[in-house]
Amino acid sequence: MQLADLVATSATVAATRSRKAKVAAIAERLAMASAEELPVVVSYLGGALLQRRTGLGWRSLTALPPAAAEPSLEVVEVHAAFDAIATLAGAGSAAARTAAAAALFGRATAAEQAWLRGLVTGEVRQGALDSLVQEALALAADVPLAAVRRAAMLAGSTVAVAPAAFAGPDALAAIGLVVGRPVLPMLAASAPSVADALTRIGGPAAIDTKLDGIRIQVHRDGDEVRIATRTLDDITARLPEVVAIARSLPSSRFVLDGEAMTVDASGRPRPFQETASRTATRGGSAVGVAPYFFDVLHLDGADLLDVPLGERLEALDRLVPEAHRAPRLVTGPEGVADAETFAAQVLRDGHEGVVVKALDATWEAGRRGAGWIKVKPVHTLDLVVTAVEWGSGRRQGWLSNIHLAARDPDSETGTDGWVMLGKTFKGMTDQMLAWQTERFLALETHREGHVVHVRPEQVVEIAFDGLQRSTRYPGGLALRFARVVRYRDDKTAAEADTIEAVRALAEPGGA
Repeated sequence: MQLADLVATSATVAATRSRKAKVAAIAERLAMASAEELPVVVSYLGGALLQRRTGLGWRSLTALPPAAAEPSLEVVEVHAAFDAIATLAGAGSAAARTAAAAALFGRATAAEQAWLRGLVTGEVRQGALDSLVQEALALAADVPLAAVRRAAMLAGSTVAVAPAAFAGPDALAAIGLVVGRPVLPMLAASAPSVADALTRIGGPAAIDTKLDGIRIQVHRDGDEVRIATRTLDDITARLPEVVAIARSLPSSRFVLDGEAMTVDASGRPRPFQETASRTATRGGSAVGVAPYFFDVLHLDGADLLDVPLGERLEALDRLVPEAHRAPRLVTGPEGVADAETFAAQVLRDGHEGVVVKALDATWEAGRRGAGWIKVKPVHTLDLVVTAVEWGSGRRQGWLSNIHLAARDPDSETGTDGWVMLGKTFKGMTDQMLAWQTERFLALETHREGHVVHVRPEQVVEIAFDGLQRSTRYPGGLALRFARVVRYRDDKTAAEADTIEAVRALAEPGGA
């Protein structure tokens, strides 16, 4: 199968708003893939490379060689090329990576170059999320969608179960939970308040503390312990403290779900960045990480995925001591006052919020089902746009990623009165993209590559989940999960939030 075929399918998917049409287009392409091509096609149509890391990024792909006149690239050879690039390391690897990328992209047509660049940078804007690919796989293979979803959950990815889907329902059913093989995490929907979440649950619920750490899944089989992140990366060697705790529990075979988090001497959580930094490197750091578990998926030979949460929590409480369980309150719709009091205390203790979970809910990995609903406060800031980056993929031709800065009245940072806190392209509608392209081109001062620098005049209201320490930005802080709420034409840049106000939010009891 040629790469041009996938590019054409992606364009078809991007051009329609109909979910049914998107699924049909992807299914048609999947049905044409050979056994060798199928994993690559599934991954690419889901908008991702099979390689975790390639060392390539937007900057390394800004200056591409002239495009080929005719398509010639095959899907499997593109995958092989990225495999070769991903293995480059050591002295001279940067130059070798650049040369290999140039050789690959030089064989691609203009359309293929643009699409491959989006694939590498994670910006294939076609609307083909993994859930759509699963639907398409079920359609192409003529198997139940529920069977595909469950198999993908247990195998850890849609790519892993694609061959089994075409082998039939029995092959999918044969894929089960294996202790030592991580499964996709269950995700939570969102609600604006605890009362709303309890109403939606409609019955007895557990109110779990939402910890601001790294999601971990801990598998133990005898003395063997494996720790995986929410993206299924193995970080066992980086968390020897968690391994030790797992081995201390009164069972030799289990799968636990939880968070790893750094805390201070009083038990308050340390900034997320400390946890992220600590779990990004191998053990030996002076900063310790402790696990806090909130679910159990397997215990002593019994799979608990289809067991109601209430029973799983009973098993969890028998297995894990309270010191390593996420604080929890069990109540129902009639206990709104108690639940709100609990949630308020959680925030005072420095945590993110709460997750309201139905006690009768079974495990729905990889999906935002109705069984878990997160509630956390929304922080907003009025910031100023200082630069914008040209978009790619579906956003080609529009100014997309905006650079966000807080006002510095004292101008002591050497940044002309503006302190950058991060970037975002989240929350933008097509109408907003068109408007901001016209607006920021009118404010343009100069360009650097794909970055358009603008006069700091436009105020934008930004929602974000928290702040983390950063050495990348001069203010020492960066926004977490920033997204656009609206542009504030009712405010001037002089009325934007100051860097001091942002720093106040980063203090205990702030954001």
